[in-house]
Amino acid sequence: MEIQEKIKSEIATDKFYQDHFSNDGFRFVAWYVRRVLLQNTEATKMVVVDGANDKKIDALVIDDDNRNIIIIQGKFYQSGKIDSEPLNEILSAWVRLQDLHSLQNDGNNRLKERIEVLRQALEDEYNIVFELLTTGELTPSALSDFEAFSNKLEESKDFSASITLINSSVLEARLLDAEAKQFPMLNHVVNLDPDKVMVFNIQGTRSVVAAMPLLECLRFPGISDQKLFRKNVRQSLGWNTVNKRIKGSLKSERPQDFFFSHNGITAICSEFSLNEDKTQLSCKDLNVINGCQSLTTIYRCSEDVRKIPNDKGYILFRFYEVPQKDLVDKISINTNSQSAVKPRDLRSNDRVVLSMKRVYEAMFPDGLLLNQRGMEIPGSIDKSKVIDVGELAKMIMAWHCQRPNTSYNEKKLFDELYKNVFKTDYNPVSILALNTWGSLITETWNTLNLEDVLKASPAYVKYHLLYSISSLIAYANGQGDKVPFPSATLEIAKQHGKEILPFAVNCLNQALKSANQQAQVGGKIFSPHNWLKNNDSVNSQSLVASTMVGFMDGMSTLSGKNIKEILKVEADKFELRWKAE
Repeated sequence: MEIQEKIKSEIATDKFYQDHFSNDGFRFVAWYVRRVLLQNTEATKMVVVDGANDKKIDALVIDDDNRNIIIIQGKFYQSGKIDSEPLNEILSAWVRLQDLHSLQNDGNNRLKERIEVLRQALEDEYNIVFELLTTGELTPSALSDFEAFSNKLEESKDFSASITLINSSVLEARLLDAEAKQFPMLNHVVNLDPDKVMVFNIQGTRSVVAAMPLLECLRFPGISDQKLFRKNVRQSLGWNTVNKRIKGSLKSERPQDFFFSHNGITAICSEFSLNEDKTQLSCKDLNVINGCQSLTTIYRCSEDVRKIPNDKGYILFRFYEVPQKDLVDKISINTNSQSAVKPRDLRSNDRVVLSMKRVYEAMFPDGLLLNQRGMEIPGSIDKSKVIDVGELAKMIMAWHCQRPNTSYNEKKLFDELYKNVFKTDYNPVSILALNTWGSLITETWNTLNLEDVLKASPAYVKYHLLYSISSLIAYANGQGDKVPFPSATLEIAKQHGKEILPFAVNCLNQALKSANQQAQVGGKIFSPHNWLKNNDSVNSQSLVASTMVGFMDGMSTLSGKNIKEILKVEADKFELRWKAE
């Protein structure tokens, strides 16, 4: 089914789109936000601001994982060409964004709330990414305007941004990426020119080296969400000096020289097969470990790349069949010399992380601490004892540092706060305990009685619930100024976690309502998203938790057990919170 027909069918038959969005234009944007950007239903309703007084902004999505502010302008066409009108609307939005006060005053209610979220993201130095979303095709003059506008956005010194054309072909690729997100492995078939392919076997490692048409790069899955680079030491660095030079080469009058001025791309596969005529290379578990900057830049310059004839624009690709993890690590680090590798890029191999990994896996032989993205989980491992080091850092920040509002910022956790979060002597039982609480929240998420605005922000709320659990345990034991060792709560989590969690949910709900009421009294716009990223949310939850515990005497859970007895922890199992600044 063509992508246009697929979208048309889904927005016509899915009750969610029909009930919450008044026309197919709104539904198209909502479909993209939900199906491609993978926002849940509550979040989709919040971020789609299309309608009267939307100020040329159809949707505003904050992508914390990639530190992007995604501003979407959608045009749903069944057929036909698109002129420059959508580009003018994006230009208008870009100009309006430079005066947030005026934009918020003039915008509709949903946009007013999103502007507060945008303001916080800008303060956190997120990148602005405009996306022109359409099922139509731009006219030649519109394509020319698109290129000029793209350059204007990128070269602006005061308010730089980038723009991406999301047309039918890109939509199909991104939808495939999104639908495959649940799987940790990327498989892909690469088309090759048999006259430009060499095959080697060096020291038992099979290799294919090929001069590949630049256009073929656009077919690779996992570029837009950086999934293709999950074993790279770093992700995209944006428009740095190197990437600008790559862009300049692609747009030059002699694109055929690109091959000679570029170092090439290094990719690894756990297994590959080359057909007899050397026209197709089938890759299993494909990862690009050197070339993230190049492929991301080529992807962003897709319209320029499409103009380059296949027989003129080439790039060197090296494919290695490498099942051994230690060799993968060496290749990944040693081949990344084009841009400096910063310390935070190599945290996965830092001695502190490796020490925590060794101790945890020694105590729990059926457990696994995932220190690198994309690591495979052996069949002998107990899935309940598998924890990702990034997730662990976020939970430690919420529990030990008592700052769930900072947990979302993985970049900060692995940079200036790294020494605050990771300790060589950290108790492996506490790792398991945090993972048990975190898994419980994730597994029961859909049944939790959270306010809708909280349900829309799982990336934040999970850690606030974890913080509320720690606060309830501390106050229930008369230790309100301290933090319980997670290890001391492991059995509570295993035996009574589902009974405790509703109290934490109620704690967060009440704190949110209180903050909203205070904002209304003060005549201010209340942004739940920003509140969750602010210390006020922590203070509010702490106050609610202490009040709630005061009413727990004699209170029982649904199973009839005394709640304070369930929460009981020995006094020597508490400590002061860790430094978080």
